[in-house]
Amino acid sequence: MKFVDEVHIQIEAGKGGDGCLSFRREKFIPFGGPDGGDGGDGGSVYLVAEPSLNTLVDYRYKRQFKAQPGQSGSGRQRTGKSGQDLELKVPLGSIAHDKETGERIGELTDAGQRLLVAKGGFHGLGNTRYKSSTNRAPRQFTKGTPGEVRKLHIELRLLADVGLLGMPNAGKSSLIAKVSAARPRVADYPFTTLHPNLGTIRIEPGRSFVMADIPGVIEGAAEGAGLGIQFLKHVSRTSLLLHLVDAAPLDTAIDPVEQLKSLAGELQRFDKELASRPRWLVLNKIDLLSEQHVEQLRRRVVDALHWQDEIFCISALSGAGCQPLMYRIMQYLEENEDDRAA
Repeated sequence: MKFVDEVHIQIEAGKGGDGCLSFRREKFIPFGGPDGGDGGDGGSVYLVAEPSLNTLVDYRYKRQFKAQPGQSGSGRQRTGKSGQDLELKVPLGSIAHDKETGERIGELTDAGQRLLVAKGGFHGLGNTRYKSSTNRAPRQFTKGTPGEVRKLHIELRLLADVGLLGMPNAGKSSLIAKVSAARPRVADYPFTTLHPNLGTIRIEPGRSFVMADIPGVIEGAAEGAGLGIQFLKHVSRTSLLLHLVDAAPLDTAIDPVEQLKSLAGELQRFDKELASRPRWLVLNKIDLLSEQHVEQLRRRVVDALHWQDEIFCISALSGAGCQPLMYRIMQYLEENEDDRAA
């Protein structure tokens, strides 16, 4: 299934049913009076959060949706049936904007949450409504009002506690595959991740968190290079960022410290608020280096970048250091539960 995280659709709520102009006509009742009923309300359009969905692909080809109109009223004071509401299911983390005005209509973060995006038309009134002591045979009635018509921009931002950042081939997919049941594409060449992946890390019953892996961010990403920058919004809700660095790149000309500086710069240019989030450094692929080389690289990072946040050394392939990292993340999230809930 193709990962789609932005769509533009047009929605139209149902028109309200017209009121009825009618008079009672029965044998032996020559002056029956008005008996026109009201119309029914038009159906509204709602977005509904569906936990089983993780993409907006359902709206990639079908882009126009219309709710049911209300029925017109009829004689004998019979009210028309209201139109059925239209519910469009979207993944958790979806945000709806009015495309024409830019207004943020709302977001859906809880399972089953409903968001009204187009209000159905109001029903018309039958002539019975206008009957009075001075107006015994009213011929006034009203038509139903049109339903709201809107062009929506729906954007998906994945709900995760921890986000993985790094250059291509840093081992992000390998890590999320090692510590969760997620099975992202893993290969020994760059750019194997083409869309975000989510993995749930279960520490023990009742203690778990969600980690998001996005495509690698390359130099120049803030200007549109590569895929990673367009998916950075998916880690905008996270409480903690893990910056994975390939400690043993195949190309010896690549300096892990320079990679770290480059990604930090791209993150700053993309979103200063996101760049200010707590960010831990994770040196990956330590199984390819001696302990002495790992310690030297660790000291270089601290000295070159004045790094003050936490640093971990792991091997996503062998699993070395992964469990202590996951336990420390769980501890951090529990200690900062308020930030996590926000």
